[in-house]
Order: sequence, then C-alpha cells, then structure tokens
Amino acid sequence: MKDKFLKVAQEGHFFDKHKKILVAVSAGRDSMCLLHCLLVNRESLQIEIAVAHVNYGLREESKLEEEFLMNFCEQLQLPFYSTIYDEPVFSEKKGRDFRYSFFKETMEHEGYTCLVTAHHADDQAETVFMRLLRGSRLQHLSGIRTVQPFGKGELIRPLLSFKKSELVTPTNYFEDSSNHSHIYLRNRVRNQYIPLLEKENPQFTRHLIELSQESQRLYQALKDLTADLDITNVAFFKKQTLAVQSFLLQLYLEKFPDLNISKSQFDELLHIIQTKANYQHSLKNDYFFVKNYEQFLVTKILPKTDVVLDDYVIESDGVFEYGAYLFSLNEKLLDATQIINVEKDVPICLRQKKNGDRILLNGFSKKVSRYFIDQKIPVDTREKVFIIEQGKKILGITNIATSDLSKSLKNDIMKSTLYIKMKE
Repeated sequence: MKDKFLKVAQEGHFFDKHKKILVAVSAGRDSMCLLHCLLVNRESLQIEIAVAHVNYGLREESKLEEEFLMNFCEQLQLPFYSTIYDEPVFSEKKGRDFRYSFFKETMEHEGYTCLVTAHHADDQAETVFMRLLRGSRLQHLSGIRTVQPFGKGELIRPLLSFKKSELVTPTNYFEDSSNHSHIYLRNRVRNQYIPLLEKENPQFTRHLIELSQESQRLYQALKDLTADLDITNVAFFKKQTLAVQSFLLQLYLEKFPDLNISKSQFDELLHIIQTKANYQHSLKNDYFFVKNYEQFLVTKILPKTDVVLDDYVIESDGVFEYGAYLFSLNEKLLDATQIINVEKDVPICLRQKKNGDRILLNGFSKKVSRYFIDQKIPVDTREKVFIIEQGKKILGITNIATSDLSKSLKNDIMKSTLYIKMKE
C-alpha cells in the first residue's frame, strides 16, 4: 500500500509545490491509512505533516477519538489542530461546511499550503450516484477532483485511485458506528442503493467511476477548445448555438464557486443575455449579474458610498441596482419597502436630488428641500435618497415619499409598477 501510494503521489506531482501539508483525520480507517502513508513517505515526498480533526460530538466515541489523535500526534511530534462542532442542528451539509471552514482557517493561520483528505474510489462512485439522484449538470458528474483550489492553496485527494478494500493500516483506528445509520443519504447510497444495483451488475461501481472520468475528460476538452474565446462578449456569445451558449455560461460561472445558482436561475441568466439590453439582476451571496450592449459579468454588489452617481435610466422590465437601493420594474421584490406606479413604456430616470426639485403631495406642489425640513428628515438620510422621475415629473423619493402623480395611476390599466428596497 505505502509503495503504491508513493508511486501515485510522485507520478501525480501532488506535493511538488507543497512543503507544509494539513491532513484531515477523523480517526477512522481511511484517514488513518492516509496519515500512515504520508508519514512513512514524508522524506521521499519532502513534506512536513500536521493533523486537523473535527469533533462533532454526535457519538460517545467522539471525545475518545479526539484524545486518541491528540496523543498519537504528540508521540510523533506532529502539530495537531482540533475543534468542536458548535451548531445547534447537524446535517450533512452543515457538518461539511463547518469542517472545511475550519480546515481553511487553520491553513491560513498556520501557513499550510494544501489540505489532504482520504476520499477514495468508492467515495467517488457514491458521489457521482448522489449527484445523479439530485439532477446535477454533466460537469458535476465528473465527481470529486483529485486536485482543486482551496482557500489560498489546494485540496488534494491522493487516494481517489484506491478502492476502499485496498486501504489498510498498521495503526489503530476507530469504526464509526454512524456509518451504518440510514438517516444520512450517503449511508443509504453506500449500504443500500449501490449494493442492490451491484446485484444487477457487479461492475456498477466501476462504471460510475468511468462515467465520472469520461465526463471530466469531455468537459476538459470543451474548456480547452474554448480557452481563447471572449466568453462575456455579448455579440460573440449571441452568435453561438444554444448548446454552445449554455456551455460558455457554465464555464464563466465556474469562476464564482460560492455562487451556486440553480438550474432555473441559470436558464434565467441565459434568457437575459439573449433578450435584454441594459440589465442588472440580483443573485445570491451578494453577487449581481450585469449586462450592457457589449458585455455581461458577475460582480459583487458594491458597498455603499457617498460618491456622485450618474443618472440611471430604466427602459425595460427587470431588477436594477442604483446606489444603496434595488429597483425592480414589474417584477415583485420580496420585502419591497416602497411601491410606485409609473406610466407604461416611458423611461424612468433615477437620479440624485437637485436644487429646485418639487414634488406634488396631497394636492400641493412642494420643494423637496422644504419637505425634508418639514418632515424632520435627518441630513445624512437626505444625502442618500434618490429621485424617481418620469417625463420630467417627480413620482417619488426613495423610501421617503410617493407623489400624487403616482397615486393617480393606481387604477390605470396602462401603468407599470416600480418596486424599491434597500440592499442588504
């Protein structure tokens, strides 16, 4: 085992650019086998090893496993980092997010350039099967990658070419009793679904792994063929077939791994590129999709500033960002703080207030500046509001006032609706 491991690691050049590595160890057989292989080959691989462990506190053995690893590392003079899961509720996803967040923080604080985990070929097959169940896109059927970016370094899985049955270790390890529980999907896949399908075809696990490899090669070939293309150029993008457009957009969105948009959101973005002119669209995790006549891009929502902004004109339905606000024409915004009726098919101008601005309220035309004074609007608030104007007439002031002109349109069948709220 140790000799094959060394050969795989050297041929894969896994640790060529890494000196200090952090190994994720649960104290189970797989991770203890990984740790053993790294320890006996560390001189050949020229690496320094540290161990990271998460105590989930879900089983009676959890504390014993942590103490065992602490003593094990102390005897071998290995740095040991551990933490206790402190979320009120546990799920597979919450546990995974907590675990990798801890590993990433430890790497950054202690100067490790790669994290090493004990995922093996059986894990790969289970992952591909689970993604099939969840309806994942083809690119995700490539399964677990052997090497991938992680934090400011890399995540390496040197055992992916090994079957679980090959993983043996002379060191002690713990058997995780929760691996036999059917509460978690992965356990059901491992203990029920795949064994049942292997009765139909004993090579089922191998075929899943081959599917992941073929998907990975296909996707990499497409990436190689499109490497020099200007993906975000709207004119170029729209000249492509729908199939190519779909792939190009998937490829572009890979640059934002924490975005994780759904299939329906993906289809919506594709439709926006194909049909809209100037457009802004709010995404999850503080991202924004922006498109103009020449280019589209995904960007983080800009922080609030007090800089002078150019006037912004809304000419079509959709969601738009201006200053500290989100505006949506004819598409309801969840928790909108202001709703303004506007004339249909007439451009709407968003701008900062000017001297001499007047608004019609309760039958009287009043200077905006006087209205602020009368309503005791704080000075810092006055500087952050915007004017909503249509046809040179003020229909509202963001989160402050709505003009009679807008209210008179309420029952007009030729009206449109503008929804407004502050960005989170």
